[in-house]
Amino acid sequence: MNLQNRNFLTLRDFTQEEIEYLIDTSIEFKRLKKLGIPHRVLEGKNIALLFEKPSTRTRCAFVVACVDLGAQPEYLGKADVQFGKKESVEDTAIVLGRMFDGIEFRGFKHETVEKLAKSAGVPVWNGLTDLYHPTQILADFMTIKEKLGHLKGVKFAYVGDARNNMGNSLLIGAAKMGMDFRAVAPKELFPSSEMVDYAREIAKETGATITLTEDVQEGVQDADVIYTDVWVSMGEEEKFEERITMLKPYQVNQQMLSMTGKDHTIFMHCLPAFHDDETTVGHEIYEKYGLTEMEVSDEVFRSKNSVVFDEAENRMHTIKAVMATTLAEGDVNELFKRRELISAT
Repeated sequence: MNLQNRNFLTLRDFTQEEIEYLIDTSIEFKRLKKLGIPHRVLEGKNIALLFEKPSTRTRCAFVVACVDLGAQPEYLGKADVQFGKKESVEDTAIVLGRMFDGIEFRGFKHETVEKLAKSAGVPVWNGLTDLYHPTQILADFMTIKEKLGHLKGVKFAYVGDARNNMGNSLLIGAAKMGMDFRAVAPKELFPSSEMVDYAREIAKETGATITLTEDVQEGVQDADVIYTDVWVSMGEEEKFEERITMLKPYQVNQQMLSMTGKDHTIFMHCLPAFHDDETTVGHEIYEKYGLTEMEVSDEVFRSKNSVVFDEAENRMHTIKAVMATTLAEGDVNELFKRRELISAT
């Protein structure tokens, strides 16, 4: 497997074998971290973290991953650069590409990260755009593999806004990995026909199944995983009332979990989650709409079924795998070979 100098913009660009390789590499990096074994395969590298949209997990995961791998991260927030204001995306990409060894971008339009990748001359990694969130899906699938031991054939129900960046990315990732994927949502929030057609073409090769349904019972029956996301993404705050009305029947709660017919169904969420009113936004929603919980009940969020904090930690390990394999593939392979030899003796 050779991912050297590859961009990581969407899982559409990667094969099933490459995604599996990244997940397995992530698991190995996690093992090394837990054992306290150094894995500084990016010693001397400099990484630009370009953020149009703020994020707790994405920023922290990239920063810690960089430091653990021996690289130096440089955070560039919206106020730190003239990106798109006084300097074009192309010009910014060329400048950053001449100073840094890799660039992470988290922002709004997917075309922005594509432009960065076209002009930077170094690997560019998508930390989130309006269409895709591929680093999150790697962490999700790593978590499922840790808990269930496999991905192929896993019955996966995504409940809520199924045409946002998470819905798109999980649909494509599930198709690539041969999963039984169900988008459970109002018809207005189904993924685009282009996304569904693409996923179904992939499914013909991998054995995946793709189901779109408004019926919660049909969607979650026998599910191994129930996944949800916030009802309103950053930048859509004016749509709270509309989404609450549409998605109230799709709240993940104990009643929905019981519909699976399985005691061990995993609950997943990419976070942050509105499972109580202990935040400023949560309190505002309670004041305006009388809701203390939105996409997931607090009971489910804190239950034995919930693996949300495992997912959050795994962002760091999967981001390590993406950066290390695209910047230092040979060093990663050599590191793992040495560890295998030591383990064998």
